[in-house]
Formats: sequence, structure tokens, C-alpha cells
Amino acid sequence: MSARPARGTSPWRDAARRFARHRMALISLFTLGLMVLAVLLGPMVWKVAINDIDFSARNALPSAAHPMGTDDLGQDILARVLYGGRISLAVGLAAMAMAMVVGVLVGALAGVSRGWVDAALMWLTDLFLSLPQLPLLLLVIYLFRDSLKAAFGPEVGVFILIVLVVGGFRWMPVARLVRAQFFSLREKEFVEAARALGASTSRQVFRHILPNALGPVIVAGTIDVAAAIIAESTLSFLGLGFPPDIPTWGRILFDAKDYLDIAPHWALFPGLAIFLTVLTINFVGDGLRDALDPRKVL
Repeated sequence: MSARPARGTSPWRDAARRFARHRMALISLFTLGLMVLAVLLGPMVWKVAINDIDFSARNALPSAAHPMGTDDLGQDILARVLYGGRISLAVGLAAMAMAMVVGVLVGALAGVSRGWVDAALMWLTDLFLSLPQLPLLLLVIYLFRDSLKAAFGPEVGVFILIVLVVGGFRWMPVARLVRAQFFSLREKEFVEAARALGASTSRQVFRHILPNALGPVIVAGTIDVAAAIIAESTLSFLGLGFPPDIPTWGRILFDAKDYLDIAPHWALFPGLAIFLTVLTINFVGDGLRDALDPRKVL
């Protein structure tokens, strides 16, 4: 009788098994998935327009007609929260993608290079890390907001500006992380074996070093999504984000700040959406950190 072949395995399959054992990460991933589906498909089910005004229902409490209540103009908060969730999540993902691309490029180039190139890139990284982020964010927005609005329109222009500004201040930790991973991995036996077999520097980087350095980068990416959502909400809350007729979560909080005593529900639901999104993303990041740790055993 022939022996049964062993079931194949791989580092990614092992990581999926470790992630499945992280119950809080699984619950958070499920919750986050429900929220993403709600903001993507919710407006198709709840077809109330975000700008419908009904003065007879001003500051109405949550009810069957308005599950999250209304604002001072009688606009439905549920419709505005669903619409704003698309923008807030899109800003978070786009800013994260920008930070990941720039950080990986800078960190990989610094990790492969030696001498003045590495020193110059790390000097640039340290320079960006030392800049006061919030004042500089406000300055850049004041300087370029009007020109981008004129070039791309009020919604797309502000979206591009916020993504560039937020992503431009989130790449430095990723660059340092990738650089450290490259320094560690390029001395490993499998990289030295590839080098001894005549593999070019580019093949060593893309075939051996970079794939093994992506685990910590993926974890950092989840943190950057949460940080970008908070940054966009902060800018919108300060009145420097999207225009008033574009209801992001931060903009809804900004509009609700003067009505907390008579309409607390107006700020409660967008604040809860930001809280749950950031919390679930952080728990997913914790699960990915444990799952992608090669020292963990099944």
C-alpha cells in the first residue's frame, strides 16, 4: 500500500492558518468587510439623496424614516454617512498605497546601495520625520487647494491634494522598515547562495529579498490606512478638507459640533464609523503581524 503524499504547504498558507487563530483579527476583518459592503452597496438600498432638504424634520432623532436622524437642514444622516464612507475609505487606501510605494522604493534603494546614496536617502527621511506634520499640512492645503480645485474640480482636486499630503507624510516609517529588512536579508544564506550562483543585483532584490521583506510592510500598510482616515477626518473637522456639500465623516463631525447639545446623534454616528473602522483595521494589523512572523509556530 502506497504512502499518502504529504499535504503541500507554503509560508503564505502557514500565515493564513496563524491568522485564522487570531479570533479578534477575524472578527475585525468580518466587521470591516461589512462596513465596506455597507458604504459600497448601501446607497443602492437606501436611496435617499444626500442633499434632500426637509425643514420639517430638522435635527430629528433616529426613527424608521431616518435611522440615524437628520441634521439642521433635515438631511438624512444615514445617506450622508454611507456616501462619506466611500470617500474616507478611498482616501485611506490611496494615501496608504502612495506611502507604501514611496517608502518601499526609498527603503529598497537605501538597503541595496552603500555609501553616500544610503546616507542621502536616510538624511531625507530624517528631514521629513523632523517636520511638524499638522502645521505643514495646513500650509500646503492653504497654498495649493484653490489651484487644484480649479484644475480638477472641487471634489477630485481636494481628493488628490489630501492623498498627496497625507501619503507624503506617511512613507518615512515604511522606508526605514524596508531598509532594515534589506540590511538583514541581504546577509542571509539564501541571498548569498543566489549571489554565488551569479544572480544579478536586481534578481536578488526582486526574487529573494523584497518578497521576504513584504510581511512587515503589509502590517505597516494597515496602520497607514487607519492613520490616513484619521488625518482626513482631522482636516475635514478643521474645515480644510472637502467642501461642505461633500459629506465625509470628518466633515459631518465638523458640521455637527455646534449642535451637540440638541442633536448629539448627528456627531455620534460618523464618530462611531471612524472609531470602528480604525479599531478593526488595527486589530487586523495585529493579526497580520502575528501571522507573518516567521518565529510563530503552528
